[in-house]
Amino acid sequence: MNITRRDVLELRRRMTKKGCTFTRLCGCYVDGNKNVVLKFSEAFSDLEEDTFYKYLEIAKKAMSGSLGNNLLELRFQRGETADERQRSLYALKASGLKEPEMLDRLYQLIIENYSCSGNYLILAFHDKYDVIARTSDRRKLDESSEIYEYMIVAICPVDFSKPGLSYREEEHRIGVSDRFWMVGAPEIAFTYPAFIDHGGDSNAVMYYVKTGKDSRQEFIQDVLLCGAQRTAGEEKTAFKEVIQDAFEDPQQGESVFLKVQKQLSDMTRPDPDQEDDDPSIALTGPVMREVMAQVDMPEEAREIIQEAFEDRFGELPPQSRNVVDEKLVEESAQRIRTLELESQVTDLKEELEVQSKELSEARTAVQAALAANPSLEGGEDIAISLRVTPQKAKKIHAQMISGVKYLVVPLESGDSTQINGVDMEF
Repeated sequence: MNITRRDVLELRRRMTKKGCTFTRLCGCYVDGNKNVVLKFSEAFSDLEEDTFYKYLEIAKKAMSGSLGNNLLELRFQRGETADERQRSLYALKASGLKEPEMLDRLYQLIIENYSCSGNYLILAFHDKYDVIARTSDRRKLDESSEIYEYMIVAICPVDFSKPGLSYREEEHRIGVSDRFWMVGAPEIAFTYPAFIDHGGDSNAVMYYVKTGKDSRQEFIQDVLLCGAQRTAGEEKTAFKEVIQDAFEDPQQGESVFLKVQKQLSDMTRPDPDQEDDDPSIALTGPVMREVMAQVDMPEEAREIIQEAFEDRFGELPPQSRNVVDEKLVEESAQRIRTLELESQVTDLKEELEVQSKELSEARTAVQAALAANPSLEGGEDIAISLRVTPQKAKKIHAQMISGVKYLVVPLESGDSTQINGVDMEF
C-alpha cells in the first residue's frame, strides 16, 4: 500500500481548533554553532490560544503540498542499524513524547546530521486519532475502527526579523522597530508512522520538503535510515542538467532537451478512454536509451548523456511525470511551427526571386529582338504580334531558311496556339 492524497487530506482536515487532538508538544532550540539553547515540553491543550494556532500552523504545514513533490513516502532500509532506528522512533511515539532521554537522543541525532548555518527549532508533536470506520462507499460508521498514534517532527529556521520603522507607543514617535528571533515555516518534517489506508504503517515515513528546498538526502539516509528519494523538482533539475551538460553549445543543449521532452510527452500521453490512467513511467536505463535513439543528436553526445544519466540516477530512476514539463513541450511545438512557417516564407521568396529573374531575362530578350529589328516596333502597322510566356520568349529567334528570314517559335507537346484569335493546331 502507498500513501494517497485521501490519506493526507484526512489528517490535514483535523488540524483545526475543534478537530485537533494533539496531546503533547516538545521543542529544542539550536543556535548556528549546534549548541542547544532551550528545550521545552508541555501539554498541547495548555498552550495559550495565540500560541496554539501558531504551532498548529506548523504541524499543518508539515502535511502540505502534493505527493511526489513536497511529500515523499519513505521506506526504512533493511539491516540491524535501520531496524534499531525504526524501533527507537516507534518507542518514542508510543511514549507520548514523555521520555526525556529518548527525546534527547532524537535531538542529538538531528543536530549531528542536519546542516544549517543559522539557528533552528526542532518541534515534535504527538497525537492519537480515533480513526472513523468507513464503508466501501466511503460512508462513515459511528464506531472507530482503530487508533492511529503518531508523531510529527518539524525543523524550522529561526531568523532575525527584518529592520523597519514602527510606532513606538511609549515614546509617542516613529522609530526603528525592535528586532526579534522569529520561527519560520518548517523546511523539512516527517510524520511517523505514515498514515496509509486508515491506519499506521510502521515501516513507512511521510517526509515533507518545503517548496524549492533541497530534500536533504543525508537527513533521509543518516537520521531516518530510509531509502533515498528526490522531490519532483529535484528530478526535473537533475534530468535537465544531464542532457544540457553534454553539449558545449548551450543552444544546442537546449534544443536537444526540448526534443527529449517532446519524445517523452508522446510516449506517456494518457489514454483518453481511461479516466484513472497514470501514464507516468520509470525512466530506467533501457527506457532512456530508447528515448535517446529517437532524438537527432551527435552519437558522442548520446553516449555522454547515457553515462551521466546512469551515474546521476543509478538504481533510483526518475518518473517521467516529474521530468516532463508540458509547458516546455507546447513551447517547443510552437517553436517548430514557427520555424516551419519561416521556412515556407523563405521558399516562397526564393521562388519569387527566380520568377522575377526569368521575367527580367525575357524582357531583356524582347528588347534585344526589337533593337535588332526596328521594324517590329510600331502600333497598328505591326504585321506580327506575339504573346508568349517568359520561358517561351527566351527561345524565340530569327533564322534564314532558303534565303528567307523566318521567326522561329519552338513548339512543345501540349502548347496551345492562336493566330488572330483563332485556335490553330500545328
